[in-house]
Amino acid sequence: MGATIRDIQKLTGLSLATISKYLNGGNVLPENRAAIGRAIEELHYEVNEVARGLKTRQTRIVGVLLHDLKNIFAGTIISRMEDILRQHGYGMFLCDCRGNPELEGEEIQFLLGKQVDGIITFPTSENSGYLKLARERGIPIVLIDRMFDDQEFDSVIVDNETASKLAVEKLLAYGHRRIGMICGDEHYYTARKRLYGFCRAMEVTGAEACIAKGELTVGHGYEAMKKMLDMKERPTAVFLSNYEITLGAVIAMNEQNVSFPKEISVIGFDNMMLAQVVKPKLWMITQPMEQIAVRAAEIMMERLKNGSSREPQVEILQTMLSEGESIGRIV
Repeated sequence: MGATIRDIQKLTGLSLATISKYLNGGNVLPENRAAIGRAIEELHYEVNEVARGLKTRQTRIVGVLLHDLKNIFAGTIISRMEDILRQHGYGMFLCDCRGNPELEGEEIQFLLGKQVDGIITFPTSENSGYLKLARERGIPIVLIDRMFDDQEFDSVIVDNETASKLAVEKLLAYGHRRIGMICGDEHYYTARKRLYGFCRAMEVTGAEACIAKGELTVGHGYEAMKKMLDMKERPTAVFLSNYEITLGAVIAMNEQNVSFPKEISVIGFDNMMLAQVVKPKLWMITQPMEQIAVRAAEIMMERLKNGSSREPQVEILQTMLSEGESIGRIV
């Protein structure tokens, strides 16, 4: 038979209330915390999460729903969020809707069936309908990377418009006046914002834009870059507006033996590892993934602790333009 909380009491001499407080993530004196920790290790005590959940009506699990498990941006954030949630005594239940809005709704139903205490989601859907039941049940919800027009939620996003503006201003400063952008379709929240920022920055200067919209995939980046390279008057520079598009475009340039910045200038997006691997080193718009993960987890912990009394909190974080060698100067 496994060890019980009373066995820990006998070994430590502490009250059941103190031990229970420790096991439920509460604050106890450092010396008591150390004593309980030693007893748990010695007795090989394991918390009965099912029983605790029935008693407290808390599973201490946060559901995380993302649009694509293979996405490096989302994967990096999830990894860091899990560390933070673990520090607070919470686990993570991960679901992947594979960019399918119908599956997204099914995954929310699945998470609710598992009685998760909160939900952190990287939305795929264009509206918040799939979160209606979770909201009605009072489940804390935090959005990452995207927002909705029809309903406000706690959200952690980046300033996507300014990200595009940074890229355009850098290319203009190097003398480029015919600039391409390979981006997602406007039904994607981030793509819509980045495209708007790009167009506004271009309109102010009167520079000529060449825009290729499509899916946020390696395939779109590859095909769009091939078409731009085949244009009679192709852009002198291209802004690649997410990681997958950047990767696809680089593959297309490599296949056609197009060198940058000698033949075309490039600014990529999101992945510093790719910037280091590709030669010459890419100029990159980088998102603060560590900060996104920390704030999303902290906001969730605040909601779980204090409830939903305050208005939804929207955190807008800034991107950075990291220097590389992929922009040539137009004389």
